[in-house]
Amino acid sequence: MENFFNFSGIAIFILMLPILYRVVTGPTAIDRIVAVNVIGTKTTVLLILIGSIFGRVEMFVDFALTYALLNFLGSLAAARYFDRVNPAKQLFNLHSKK
Repeated sequence: MENFFNFSGIAIFILMLPILYRVVTGPTAIDRIVAVNVIGTKTTVLLILIGSIFGRVEMFVDFALTYALLNFLGSLAAARYFDRVNPAKQLFNLHSKK
């Protein structure tokens, strides 16, 4: 059973690597925010798998829930910030007022 958890953890980590490409290249800030959120979700799953490997799932569940909540709140804050400073949105509002 431990080999299954080890293999699953390695597979999830490898699946995170292509997402890093989207974080770096974009093309928009929203794409980057979503990619970071996906990495955070996979990290939460990895924390649970690490807890299963070490036999301390109850401790790692607390860490995973806390990390997932911070990941969610960080994504919301970043999305709200980029929604407010979006130059395309401001340009659209200028044209619609005329």
